[in-house]
Amino acid sequence: MTERSQDALRDILQRIDGRGYKAYKELKGSWQLPLVALHIDHVQGDPFAAPSRLRVHLPGSVTRLPPEVLTTNARRWGTSCLLARAFQEETHTLGSGKGSGRSGEIRMEAPGQQVIPNTAVQLAPDGSVEARFRVGLPARGRRVLGQEALRLLLEVVPDLVERTLLASAHSPEEVLRHAEMNEDADVLRDGLARAGLVAFVANGARLPRRSGVDDRPLEGSGVVPFQSPPELEVTLETPNAGPVTGMGIPQGVTLIVGGGYHGKSTLLRALERGVYNHRPGDGRERVVSDPDAVKIRAEDGRPVTSVNISPFIGRLPGGVDTRDFSTSNASGSTSQAAAIVEALESGATTLLMDEDTSATNFMIRDRRMQILVPGDREPITPFVDRVRELHRDLGISSILVLGGSGDYLDVADTVVAMNEYQAEWATDRGKEVARNHPTGRTAETPTPLTDGLSARPARRPLQTSVDPSRGKRPVRIRVRGEDQIQFGRHDIDLSAVEQIVSWAQARALSEGLLLARDRFMSPNPQATPTLSQILDGVMEALAEEGLDVLGHGHDGDLALFRRHELAAALNRLRPLTVAPPGEGLLQEPR
Repeated sequence: MTERSQDALRDILQRIDGRGYKAYKELKGSWQLPLVALHIDHVQGDPFAAPSRLRVHLPGSVTRLPPEVLTTNARRWGTSCLLARAFQEETHTLGSGKGSGRSGEIRMEAPGQQVIPNTAVQLAPDGSVEARFRVGLPARGRRVLGQEALRLLLEVVPDLVERTLLASAHSPEEVLRHAEMNEDADVLRDGLARAGLVAFVANGARLPRRSGVDDRPLEGSGVVPFQSPPELEVTLETPNAGPVTGMGIPQGVTLIVGGGYHGKSTLLRALERGVYNHRPGDGRERVVSDPDAVKIRAEDGRPVTSVNISPFIGRLPGGVDTRDFSTSNASGSTSQAAAIVEALESGATTLLMDEDTSATNFMIRDRRMQILVPGDREPITPFVDRVRELHRDLGISSILVLGGSGDYLDVADTVVAMNEYQAEWATDRGKEVARNHPTGRTAETPTPLTDGLSARPARRPLQTSVDPSRGKRPVRIRVRGEDQIQFGRHDIDLSAVEQIVSWAQARALSEGLLLARDRFMSPNPQATPTLSQILDGVMEALAEEGLDVLGHGHDGDLALFRRHELAAALNRLRPLTVAPPGEGLLQEPR
């Protein structure tokens, strides 16, 4: 599209001043301002509607970012997230503009504590920057405020760009620190498997957060820096910080134990978020986890569609076949069993669980209960009797936070005790306790885990059940917060999917579902791919085409998700149906 001049933009705004709000539609297109190219991709139809979508593009000759922050993807994403946060924070100083509705509002969907590829600010290898944001075009009532729009587009926005997106707006040390730290985090995570680890927590890390709704680090003299027990201390190499020492959690079955309020769940929460990188100063910059670690929890009331939960729950009263289990209102135990099988289906290699958010009867059945309710009356195979099989037969590690289930000491490889927020080696003591205080319970594994998992062919979601339409609109998708998506006529509740960290990720997930439906599913039961193949297709498209394959093409409010969260969203879509098992549809190899 041909770029028009700043003078032409000024002429239009002066001409439409005082006219009806829809006159702003003339602004759509590209404009060359002194420092930047301004692209107005979508003009809101009403001052009370979602603000207009704008982009600015700055060449490398203008940004003048140092070459050393541009050399790798990791360095560029660390830098771009710094620029996006600076832009967002600076908009808070502008105050509200004049006019009705959302007049004068400027908003960027910048990342929070995590460093995740996103569409807010994109940095190219040549140092050019494209920033995407929303602007509420000014109005009085529903009439154009032309002079106020002139000030906003030709003064406020360029000034905002100059104060946040250029190298001169930041100290060279700060820019380099963001680039290098992000690169180091990638290298640490990539090195976990080679070191036989599923997670790493650097010494000196600050894990506590300000609150359950504020992900920023807790500050003050009472915050205890993390220190690894000597028995678990490892040193990993990074390209910028050099050797980094901390606690390495080995593959296998790991228990995090301790008294209440001593930091067990805080540590697990850090590991849960360790699948993402973090900004400098977050405290978790060098806390990394297996990129395919998935948090599992009970989720009363969620839908489950044709999931083979038979390895954990046998035939239910009334003859319900759990090899093909569906419900619109899962219990705690059936939801947790389904979550594990779904995680395996999406490719998880580490499971994270907290006793506090798990179904007790799914996690353990002690000896007394085994005597009171014999095994032939209990369909649940408790997780304690499957957790070693998961690692031995499938290579799936588990990290479990426990405060009351001592029976897990019999199956643990590693035990970490949290004592006043400090980690202690407790493996030897745990094995001694298990040896000297036997529980008397017997394992309840009627069939091998792998036999149960192979009892049903891989699921093949049908395109017709993933319907984004509502009323006369073929596509109606809305995202409410980071935990709820309205997809067509149905709401997807993601409140228990704890590794979704932002509204922008949820927004991208909603568009990811649409991409999966339109490009990688089929209405033909015999032709539709497996769920795993659908996930492969979406993630490959994102890797090859970028996040702009989602949404309108130039959206600034998308953040990259993992395949596991996309699977979780699809699995919680209530009308989801899968192709029935049939001839020629073989179990997908694991």
